[in-house]
Amino acid sequence: MNLFLYLDRESPVHRLDPRTKIFLLLGSFVAAVLFFQPGPLLALLAVLLLYGAVGRALGNLRRVWFLLLSIALISTVSWSVFARGSTPLVWRVTWEGLRYGIGAAIKIDSMIVSGLIFLSTTRTEEIVLGLIRLRVPYQAAFAFSLAIRMVPTIIGTALAIRMVPTIIGTVVTVAEAQRSRGLDLESGGPVQRLRSHVPLLVPIFLHTLRNTDQLAKALESRGFGAGRERTSYLEIGFHVADAFALILAGLILAMFIAIRFTG
Repeated sequence: MNLFLYLDRESPVHRLDPRTKIFLLLGSFVAAVLFFQPGPLLALLAVLLLYGAVGRALGNLRRVWFLLLSIALISTVSWSVFARGSTPLVWRVTWEGLRYGIGAAIKIDSMIVSGLIFLSTTRTEEIVLGLIRLRVPYQAAFAFSLAIRMVPTIIGTALAIRMVPTIIGTVVTVAEAQRSRGLDLESGGPVQRLRSHVPLLVPIFLHTLRNTDQLAKALESRGFGAGRERTSYLEIGFHVADAFALILAGLILAMFIAIRFTG
């Protein structure tokens, strides 16, 4: 089971400079926050899905489909009930509230899809180097990379991950250790299952804090932040494809801005 989102594939998006992909990510966020109407946001989502298809990154959508669907349903229902409107439909639901809720759902899902495509096509090392080349302090870029790396580590600690069949035995994780002590994580309804996972939180956080302390000691022993100019084995640079991608993205963003401010 691969807990990391990056997909090591050959595609035009993978070959782009990480700074280009950072600008594309920020541009998609700007386009998303401009609207609450479903129409333009659906167009933005279609553009993002086309971008993800070119980058061969849509396979990761299967890993978060439940999250995307849950956000869409909760947003649509909540805004439909609580948003004010002048055209009633059913109970407290109005047409304006329903339209606003659908737009909010597409907005949030579009931003998640954009971030997912970015992480699926950009290695962590490339992200850090791209941020450094954008004059972001190295400490901040390194902290950002640690945040990306720690999420799979925490998930891997929480789940009972088994090694491939060729390796004898299994990896002892928190969940397996708690099961060996009689904790039942499978029986009962959704609420009961959720409550049964509460005992896992304390050992997971303790394990994370212990790893963080060990990482801090390792960085300090290696002179982290000593002030010398750092070099990188990885080389990045702008090419013709980057210029084309930025120009195309700029035109699309300008079109969305024009639609927003011209009605």
